[in-house]
Amino acid sequence: MKFCSLYSGSSGNSIFIGNEHGKILVDAGLSGKYIEKALIDIEENPRDIAGIFITHEHTDHIKGVGVLSRKYNIPIFANELTWGKLESSLGKLKDENKVIIDKQKEIKDLLITRFDTPHDAVASSGFTVQSGNKKVAIVTDIGHFSSEIKNTIKDSDIVLIESNHDVEMVKFGPYPYMLKKRILSNVGHLSNDDCGRAILDIMDHKQKHIILGHLSNNNNYPDLAYETVKNILIDENVDVNKDIFLTLAKRDMPSNYIDI
Repeated sequence: MKFCSLYSGSSGNSIFIGNEHGKILVDAGLSGKYIEKALIDIEENPRDIAGIFITHEHTDHIKGVGVLSRKYNIPIFANELTWGKLESSLGKLKDENKVIIDKQKEIKDLLITRFDTPHDAVASSGFTVQSGNKKVAIVTDIGHFSSEIKNTIKDSDIVLIESNHDVEMVKFGPYPYMLKKRILSNVGHLSNDDCGRAILDIMDHKQKHIILGHLSNNNNYPDLAYETVKNILIDENVDVNKDIFLTLAKRDMPSNYIDI
């Protein structure tokens, strides 16, 4: 199974996951042209994408979805409540490409499982993707690390998890009070510190690729996110060179191309 974060950040998000039989995207939050370019850059044909799975209706996760679906006849998968918000945002779509996912869908030999995430969207989702005994988890846009998330992703080989902000940078930054309150709430975004503690909760005997994603452009720095999380893990005796591979997802280009 192959994994690649095409884009990750507050300006747009998209993840490629696939194998020789099935290929999907989780979100497509930049223009169709940018998503196409990223796929071509990793030597994947946009025409081979068999589905786009939507985490939630915010623009940085859906901007290119409608265009890609119309151009390449790609089905779009989202839960029923999210579809209620998407209809007016994606433009005209073929009825057969509007697919409701409640819990699980199977595409070729990829098993995609949806789970609830705590975010200020109508029904925000995370996803795991399994092929054989390999499992990938996408966990971004979460205000806190819930027990449902922990139990769903703890046995994953690859986890893309949100490390959105530094709390002090949010508190003393230029954002208006209500936006700060939203970011720091239980349905906002996961901080660097909370991300580190969440990773500790899913450590087990399995060596994991942990990818820090959805970093804020205004309330975080890549080095700060990485060092904060790394130090939390080291303090709890996690060997960041043996127990896990800790990396960062890039904002504006494909990164973390992993073949497991």
